[in-house]
Amino acid sequence: MNKPKSISIIGAGLVGSLLSIFLAKRGYHVHVFERRSDMRKNRISAGKSINLALSDRGLRALDGIGIGDEIRKISIPMFGRSIHNVDGSIVFQPYGKEGQAINSVSRGGINMKLMDLAETHSNVEIKFNKRCTGVDLKNGIATFVNEMTNETLNVNSDLIFGSDGAFSAARLSAMTSTDRFEYKQFYLEHAYKELVIPAGPNGEFLLEKNALHIWPRKSFMMIALPNIDGTFTCTLFMPFEGENSFSNLKTREEVKMFFDKTFPDAVSLMPTLLDDFMNNPASSLVTVKCFPWTFEDKLALIGDAAHAIVPFYGQGMNCGFEDCVVLDELIDKHKENWHEIFSEYQTLRKPDGDAVADLAVGNFVEMRDKTADPKFILQKKIEAWFSAKHPEKWIPQYTMVTYRPDIRYSTALKNGERQNVIMQEVMASVPGIMEKWDTAEVEQAILAKI
Repeated sequence: MNKPKSISIIGAGLVGSLLSIFLAKRGYHVHVFERRSDMRKNRISAGKSINLALSDRGLRALDGIGIGDEIRKISIPMFGRSIHNVDGSIVFQPYGKEGQAINSVSRGGINMKLMDLAETHSNVEIKFNKRCTGVDLKNGIATFVNEMTNETLNVNSDLIFGSDGAFSAARLSAMTSTDRFEYKQFYLEHAYKELVIPAGPNGEFLLEKNALHIWPRKSFMMIALPNIDGTFTCTLFMPFEGENSFSNLKTREEVKMFFDKTFPDAVSLMPTLLDDFMNNPASSLVTVKCFPWTFEDKLALIGDAAHAIVPFYGQGMNCGFEDCVVLDELIDKHKENWHEIFSEYQTLRKPDGDAVADLAVGNFVEMRDKTADPKFILQKKIEAWFSAKHPEKWIPQYTMVTYRPDIRYSTALKNGERQNVIMQEVMASVPGIMEKWDTAEVEQAILAKI
């Protein structure tokens, strides 16, 4: 096809705003349609309030459009996990090598900066309060309803990108008008509820600033991420139903008793706990896998619309931003032949979208259950030690996912599973490994299995 004259993006969230900048830099005329009002004017919630963990894949994309350093200024580096045990003890577990961190950042803060940067380009226009109701795939027409006036708007474009999230209207249109469209949607039995630890009297942090705090309690957990104003955004993840669940915490008395018992060191830091718990909703956690991601050389799904994942690896935004980087590289590779671009985009990214979804669910089990397990802690210590001695032979899975954007998610998943099998065998076969974990015997046992 000839170079597209106009491109429509459905959704001005993180990925849609970033994509508009990549395309604008290439000279395309881009119209972005957003269901919500302008959060920069109304300070509305971004829809999902779990803090974001920005890591190297996402920073690669932001650096690519020249905004990385600006975002770093509103981010707080977290160099590891602070594990809060029931007895009040705290154990710090570094994420990687010294200096490696993930960055706690506000979803709205990044989103607003991306929209500001997008609008510095004369060939980008963001239109708010426009809810997509459907896409005509053959003719490239997207239909929107103005949420303020209820008027209908039909927009004809050469290309359309659906970046409208886990419950994408663009994907629904494709699903209902495409033969053999594969779709899987599944929810965790857990929900999440947002709570807060305020700043101290002088605006100081009441917990270690440069860490992701976790209170692992087997079937449930609470986490806390720092904000630049000294507060921590806390998120409680619990089953909807069952023994330790949201359904069993209906009164203020029940909530207080539960927190006093399970999170004793956090309660004194949370003066608004009971009001926050009673007033804030318990929201669900969904994974979406689908295929194809592109349709009629007219529409492509990107970000959560193509691969919604649960937040436990901190990779949702990073993966969506990587979609944009890959797409941008393919535009160069295929010299703006969009049939070829779309075809290779979905072929490349589908395995990685599926892999990061599986990684995210697996990391939930790790965070809530294994991070307080001495055997698991020992395994991670051995892996870090062995990797430092043999970096060409062993890269911990967390490092592959978080700090190595040159390694695909699908490769990280496969290699991580293989390495975990090796570690389980070594830990079971070396007697007294707890006392001699950093010896030549353990090193040789691992080398023999690689």
